[in-house]
Amino acid sequence: MTDRRALAVVHTRPALAGDVEWIAELRAVVLRADLTRLSRYDDARVRQRFRDAFEPTQTRIIVVDDQEVGSVALRDEGGSRWLEHFYIAPSHQGAGVGGRILTMLLDDEVTHRLNVLQGSPAQALYERHGFVVERQDEVDVFLLRERRSERDTLSDGR
Repeated sequence: MTDRRALAVVHTRPALAGDVEWIAELRAVVLRADLTRLSRYDDARVRQRFRDAFEPTQTRIIVVDDQEVGSVALRDEGGSRWLEHFYIAPSHQGAGVGGRILTMLLDDEVTHRLNVLQGSPAQALYERHGFVVERQDEVDVFLLRERRSERDTLSDGR
């Protein structure tokens, strides 16, 4: 048996157009419980929404010990960088992979934004990495991580 807490080799590689189907399938697996809880799960739609939004040039494939286990996309918009399509296979969740990927990707000189489904346990991971709730609705929670200079100003009380 492998110790899941042992330090694994974690890196990313650029996504290719051919990655779309396995990531769409991973998205369905990862989001199923939360979407079902919110009465929003649709087997075909969960995959198609990813296919429609997939942009290989903005997407990285998460690799752990030479096994492709997830994806993450970064998209610049209006002075912010959106973190999207961050999916990790259930077999690798809870082992620190998500935190290591965030540490690699987050840039202190940029404001980052993302959204998670209401009640998602992933929200705690993002909050540990400096994200705070910006707004929410009945389905989504929108989180924000200010660039370092703005975070420093807020923590100094200025």
